[in-house]
Amino acid sequence: MIKKLLVLLLMLNCSSVFAETIRTDVLVVGGGASGVAAAIQSARSNVKTMLTEQGPWLGGSITAGGMCILTGNRNLASGIYAEFRARVRDVYKMRLGYDTTRNAPLVFEPATGAAILKKMADTVKNLTVKMNTRFTSVKKEGTGWVVTIIEGGKPLTIKAKIVVDATELGDVAAGAGVLLTAGFDSRSDTKEALAPQNATNQIQDISYLAVLKNFGRGAGRTIPRPEGYDAGQYACLKNADVKKLLAATALPNDKYLLNPGDCGNQYSVTSNDLIPENREATFRKAKLRTLGLIYYLQTERGFKNLGPADDFPTADHLPYLPFIRENQRSAGLVRMVLDDIYTPYNRQSKLYRTSIAVGDALPGHYYSAAGVPTVNYPPFPAYSIPLGAVVVKDQENLLVTEKALSVTHLVNGSVTDPAVQMAIGQGVGATAAYCVFFETTTKNLRPRVIQGEILDHKGMLMPFADIKTTDRDYRPIQQVGATGMLQGIQKAAGQTAEVLFMPDTDVRTDEVQPLMNELYARAFLWFNKEKPGELFTVANLLSYISEMTLRDPKNLQLETRKAWKSYYHFPAEFNLSRPVTRREFAVLANRFFNPFARKVDISGKMVN
Repeated sequence: MIKKLLVLLLMLNCSSVFAETIRTDVLVVGGGASGVAAAIQSARSNVKTMLTEQGPWLGGSITAGGMCILTGNRNLASGIYAEFRARVRDVYKMRLGYDTTRNAPLVFEPATGAAILKKMADTVKNLTVKMNTRFTSVKKEGTGWVVTIIEGGKPLTIKAKIVVDATELGDVAAGAGVLLTAGFDSRSDTKEALAPQNATNQIQDISYLAVLKNFGRGAGRTIPRPEGYDAGQYACLKNADVKKLLAATALPNDKYLLNPGDCGNQYSVTSNDLIPENREATFRKAKLRTLGLIYYLQTERGFKNLGPADDFPTADHLPYLPFIRENQRSAGLVRMVLDDIYTPYNRQSKLYRTSIAVGDALPGHYYSAAGVPTVNYPPFPAYSIPLGAVVVKDQENLLVTEKALSVTHLVNGSVTDPAVQMAIGQGVGATAAYCVFFETTTKNLRPRVIQGEILDHKGMLMPFADIKTTDRDYRPIQQVGATGMLQGIQKAAGQTAEVLFMPDTDVRTDEVQPLMNELYARAFLWFNKEKPGELFTVANLLSYISEMTLRDPKNLQLETRKAWKSYYHFPAEFNLSRPVTRREFAVLANRFFNPFARKVDISGKMVN
């Protein structure tokens, strides 16, 4: 009897050594802003999806990292990010002084943001979320992947067709052997005029943020003197207007986000400091830097009434993780460079045609180390993120977000903004779902199909700040804009530049003729015959439609006249002789000859 019990116990013990194995179509590793959005979109696209997160909160930088004031994409809020914004505002809209204007920065308490993201994820069918699970390994199996995580102290093996690396530091990509680079790229490598002559491995500083609370006049909230405290490290704040700094980062409920720009809480790192074996020591030193900042404000500047709020249930009430601005970047199918932002229409590759998201965040440049190259960006335009930048080049069915995107260092400073990352995550989720739904791999991506799914879920492809997602003609304008037939117009304002569609302006013949000729072989004959003037008229457009679609010209004119107000709701009167507006052109072109239906490859080149 005893022998049988021993054998049984031995068998049970042996079985527990082997990891449990589960299967899913899409696995998203990392529950930050991009990871949550990717998982939600993949599941909403009717694909079985699993999301794993190593910490107790969803949201990454914007919750567990404390970056709870989001200024990026506030003019371009769409899709899942717009949904998140709306839910946050619903929580706070009745609070006195809370700014609910359409393009105001999004401000919230970290725990509130985490709760909202959890609720969003919990209501999505086809989505399983596993919290407090640590990624340990990844390996290839056929066209899919085998990922091991630790759940409840035990290994769990997950087999997935598509894996999304949404970790803060690109751990899955590194584990899969993806080619990675870090730091400043050289000018000879990227051909970017603003890049330095020589490459360096210096990346942007990391920062532990802090949520402080005003506990009232006379309160004494001074924390213990941090280990290694040196008041000289905070001399940059000696004469600073601390009240003004805090007012600029005010949160609801008498709280403040302590993140004084380039002073006080930055900690200089290289990518080597962020590899797994060095990470804990690096984060500890960065945390001490921020604790020292709090102590300095309390003791040297007299703000004893300010202390860490209890938003984070950690021993020191600092966030679960530091705010990480940069790390290693993957080699993708394409690499996004500055010219794809400043001059997207003038490049040989037309990456904007493959857009899966948009961004408008001003690039960060946070370095406390001496000798780091200074970059003076001209007014920074809003831009599109190309599909190929999230697809790893040499590893099939592996997609990347966060700091592992295939971009240059100078682009990275903008695309890693958390609000931009949430938009990118939605595009990545649609891409993952496409591969599963069509039973294909990342070697056979069709950008137009993926973009259609993104638009179906109110995402944005072109960064037109003057065309809201609620606009009646949002989709045709987005689709025609994504062809480049009608190009966005940059309008600089200070350090940034909006990209506008300007729907009520007239269409010029020279802007639409190149692509119209490319779409149809016989379009060249039509232009030679009609010889439209400098401005393209309503009559010109209807004539072109008639010629290319073989519709009777008189019937087309009659039908369009009848539908002009009743169906299209165009504000201007129907008049054949006047110039057609960009809105009218986009809507009619999209309906009748649909340039968006023309396939494009991963570089944006049109293919038959």
